Amino acid sequence: MSAEPVSTKRKRILVVDDNEVVLKTTSLKLQVAGYEVFTALDGAEGVAAVRKNKPDLVLLDISFPPDVSGMTWDGFRIMEWLHRVDDSTSIPIIVISGVVDDKNRERAIASGAVAFFSKPVNMDEMLRVIRATLAASANQSPAPA
Repeated sequence: MSAEPVSTKRKRILVVDDNEVVLKTTSLKLQVAGYEVFTALDGAEGVAAVRKNKPDLVLLDISFPPDVSGMTWDGFRIMEWLHRVDDSTSIPIIVISGVVDDKNRERAIASGAVAFFSKPVNMDEMLRVIRATLAASANQSPAPA
């Protein structure tokens, strides 16, 4: 008699960054690590991707250029939005940023990010944090009925 696996569903990660090179390299490394990956190039795409794909975790850049409408969806505004939408409030967010200063790091953590990584990102360390974060999220989820 074989044991039933706890979950065969791959965890879904959304990567939101305006740098296509960062999107591609991060996505490839996450896919190799066994995750299903979605990407977005700006804040508006990121918000739409959260609604559509319901990720288990979001990797989020802080700085984005304004979109065509002039609306600036920076990482802080995206985090604020995620914390207000019922089906998104429990999605863990890890911030990745090229703007390295204590003010942004402190603001990201205060805004609900579970971790903050400076670019270039140490992928081994980030994967360790992703695994730990997803495991903690799974342990906090209500048991299926």
